[in-house]
Amino acid sequence: MLKNFFDGITSYGAAIQHVTKHGLWGYVLLPGLITVALGAAIFSLAWGLSDNVGNLLDDLWQWEWGRVAVEKIAQLFGGLLVLAVGLLIFKQLVFVVTSPFMSLLSEKVENQLRGKPGGGNWSPNQILSDILRGLRIALRNLIRELLATIFLLLLGLFPLFTPFTTALIFILQAYYVGFGNMDFALERHFRYRESIRFVHRHRALALGNGVVFLLLLLTFIGFLFTISLGTVAATI
Repeated sequence: MLKNFFDGITSYGAAIQHVTKHGLWGYVLLPGLITVALGAAIFSLAWGLSDNVGNLLDDLWQWEWGRVAVEKIAQLFGGLLVLAVGLLIFKQLVFVVTSPFMSLLSEKVENQLRGKPGGGNWSPNQILSDILRGLRIALRNLIRELLATIFLLLLGLFPLFTPFTTALIFILQAYYVGFGNMDFALERHFRYRESIRFVHRHRALALGNGVVFLLLLLTFIGFLFTISLGTVAATI
């Protein structure tokens, strides 16, 4: 399990080498610009909603005692909730919107690794198929991740559990990111249910891939190439 986890991490180095060797940086730019645009839109909306959510939670407290503490907790929790949900939606929306590009890139990389000529198949039917599959995977993962994140955020309201819930939320986010990146390669070889079982058996690999993905997102420049490098790394 540890080997798979570190393979998921170190594969990003192999991804950079492969993209550079085969001149694939052009495939990185367009999905990167889409990612930046979606990120700016979603997080701007999240920033605007955070105070509203906090005020709504504060209004639920009908007693005067402890109101100052409750108000501070509500504002903090509201901000964290909106940020977490915004990140969830952002990741899954990026996977759906960029799925035709990422599927093409993944197939091209796989062909190069196997020594096969040519790139991927980018017909209108294939584009539609990639988007529908990406949407199905994204909705499944979004619902599961959202429910688990809300539970952990509620648990994190108790100071004793806060450090643990923060780490668990990061691990949860990383796993589902790795899941999405891996599926761009798995979709050519497995059906929907088979892909889910494959990722579950190799969850440490998905986690390693997702950890690097999220760390790259912490830097602004990471938005430009994270989704593409994550896909190439998962394919490798």
